[in-house]
Amino acid sequence: MLSNIRVILINTFHPGNIGSTARAMKNMGIRNLYLVDPQDFPNEQALTMAAGAKDIVEQAVITSTLAEAIADCSFVIGTSARDRTHSLPQMNARECGERVITESQSHPVALVFGRETMGLHNDEIQQCNAHTYISAHPDYPVLNLAAAVQTICYEIYMAHQIQAEQPYKSNSNQKEKTYPNTQQMEYFYQHLETTLRNIGFLIKQHPGNTMLKLKRLFNRARPERQELSILRGVLSTIDKLAESTKKESTKKEEH
Repeated sequence: MLSNIRVILINTFHPGNIGSTARAMKNMGIRNLYLVDPQDFPNEQALTMAAGAKDIVEQAVITSTLAEAIADCSFVIGTSARDRTHSLPQMNARECGERVITESQSHPVALVFGRETMGLHNDEIQQCNAHTYISAHPDYPVLNLAAAVQTICYEIYMAHQIQAEQPYKSNSNQKEKTYPNTQQMEYFYQHLETTLRNIGFLIKQHPGNTMLKLKRLFNRARPERQELSILRGVLSTIDKLAESTKKESTKKEEH
């Protein structure tokens, strides 16, 4: 389960935070570190701060976008201390640990941490399925990056230990549940947008926030892989009908 979990840092500007994050991860048995567009990496300070977790830093996967880092993940959790206009299902750190262990039994799970100064941007939160926060005293609820990673990873490890003591017993319904990864969902969104444009529901010159809201809806709903196939089938049928209607209209105009 722990091998199916990755920690993603976005646009980290202090290399020491990368090393401290690696150390926090290794303390809790999590080894997959992804760095999205780091500002100063590789850097010797990252290795120094990692102490005994230099291997995690050296094996870190570097990507230019969050979409690349989560492409093969089927569940993505964004970490943020702030409420968001485009809200997602929320859970505290303990609930997050339990959910991650449940999800990671069958597919890759990503924990996304934002910039040291401003956290995650709204467009990054919108690529997630859920939002987690760390409960803290209201006088000063903001944790530094490595402390936030340590807290969440600790809760994951504790949930993992409990799971190890009480082995997971899956029923037939749970076994049947398989979810598409982020890349497959992105293909669906592209198909959905193309279809909606073709039938005139979306107007290219005035797109508005319709697709944004639809993505948020499906990220919350989180269709299973079979359900997504059904939705793609519906869109394909609409595409064929729209094309047929277009051809009929062209014939009438010609006559």
